[in-house]
Amino acid sequence: MSVRQDADRIIKEAIQKVLPDEAVAQALEGKEFGTGRLYIVAAGKAGWQMAKAAGEILGERLTKGVVVTKYDHVKAPLPNMDCYEAGHPVPDENSFKGTQAALNLVSDLQAEDTVLFLLSGGGSALFEKPLVSGEELADITKQLLACGADIVEMNTIRKRLSSVKGGKFAKLCEPARVYSIVLSDILGDPLDMIASGPAYPDSSTCEMAQAIARKYDLKLSEQAWELLAQETPKELFNVETQITGSVRNLCAAAKKACEDLGYETIVLTDQLDCVAREAGAFLASIARSHANTDKSLAFIAGGETVVHLTGKGKGGRNQELALAAAAGIAGLEDTAVFSVGSDGTDGPTDAAGGYVDGQTQEQLKAQGISIFEVLKENDAYHALEKTNGLVITGATGTNVNDFAAVLIRR
Repeated sequence: MSVRQDADRIIKEAIQKVLPDEAVAQALEGKEFGTGRLYIVAAGKAGWQMAKAAGEILGERLTKGVVVTKYDHVKAPLPNMDCYEAGHPVPDENSFKGTQAALNLVSDLQAEDTVLFLLSGGGSALFEKPLVSGEELADITKQLLACGADIVEMNTIRKRLSSVKGGKFAKLCEPARVYSIVLSDILGDPLDMIASGPAYPDSSTCEMAQAIARKYDLKLSEQAWELLAQETPKELFNVETQITGSVRNLCAAAKKACEDLGYETIVLTDQLDCVAREAGAFLASIARSHANTDKSLAFIAGGETVVHLTGKGKGGRNQELALAAAAGIAGLEDTAVFSVGSDGTDGPTDAAGGYVDGQTQEQLKAQGISIFEVLKENDAYHALEKTNGLVITGATGTNVNDFAAVLIRR
């Protein structure tokens, strides 16, 4: 097998281990929902997969459900559930339409009823009923993405511009109970930040939100500034929450997949949190440090990087991370760096991430392509496409951050 074949197998096996089916089943094991009505609301990139698993377990006990997920993530109709596909990372009209359907579903709940709330990453864009215009919300989201704000900063802002985020959805479900099963896509699993915490008390404050807006010089309407000054729910008494998966599980699964292929493996971190290009350069430096090894080595880093937009190209953080490593490992034999998003989509592209090896830089140079210029234009997708370096998995049905790896095969 080649290093690329190893990489593809590691990616496939690692993601397979963090699909939400088993996790949802464990969260529902022995769970009693009383005699009232039982509704499912699923929001996020893994929403369809989580709802499918829950629906199969609950069967006729389920009254009705609504699923809001990303485009091309609904693989088939689900019994007794309405599925909506919507925009990510920028919310669109279908986000609002699907969310309104969920709100209609829970509009007349009684104390004996239960809402099974299945939440996963991407929910901030997909599950939304804005308090500003859709156009302004999209513009603010794009500003936050472009300036390099991290996910916690983004969600601190978005909570205050929404009628469902920051615990507000749980308030709308009162007096019914909400049992929330969460697939985490944020480092450290802060429940109030995952998908902007629709069913969890908000730990952020108005002062924090206003400071973030000033830090990045966000262009906001007077209405948006007024909303940043309005506080979110700090206590909820009708919610029980369980986390079912995170990037730590993903890294552990990747480690086992590497070891099964004979790599001596180290998980460097499951808290990677920096600029994508810097992470790529760092992983390349690790590869160079161990270039003279006589045994197969793998180094894994899980987390979520950010991209500073300086151009108008096509790509995502994982593709940019991988391409940024290409120069550092140029000329090294049987050495590769790859980075993938566990959900199967990296940025607004059809790729999960990128793969580079010791020959990538030379292959691009032969085609007159400069990695430096490509990164400046944020156009990693097209460069990787020319070297067969795109990692294409399709929608996976899960979403627990990203993982990157250095492979040195001997």
